[in-house]
Amino acid sequence: MNMLGQRGLLTVDEERFRRTTNAWYDATYVNPASVDPGVYDPDVNPLAASWFAATAEFLLEPIPGYLAILAAHNVPCERYTSSDPGRIVYQDPHQVVVVPYASDVPGRATASLWMPPVPGS
Repeated sequence: MNMLGQRGLLTVDEERFRRTTNAWYDATYVNPASVDPGVYDPDVNPLAASWFAATAEFLLEPIPGYLAILAAHNVPCERYTSSDPGRIVYQDPHQVVVVPYASDVPGRATASLWMPPVPGS
């Protein structure tokens, strides 16, 4: 979602939703990188990704809005749940950041999206 917004690919209403909802998330729970600046360092924790805790249901409420926008832009997105998503590198009452275990399916990405660079940058 943020990559679409940063590239100017969202409609005015989609961008408003993105900014408003991202601001709500920023105000509602801790950014793991503010506690541990290296948590998303690709050399230290390759492919580190955040997962919401099952008890943080209120944090999932805005997700359908994000999914609708991603679908409108043909960005595939799936919901995953797991009791053991990977090696935990950060945890608080609302979320964990994990480095995924090696996939048991060759060539299957655990969580990634590539978008081409912004033209002129």
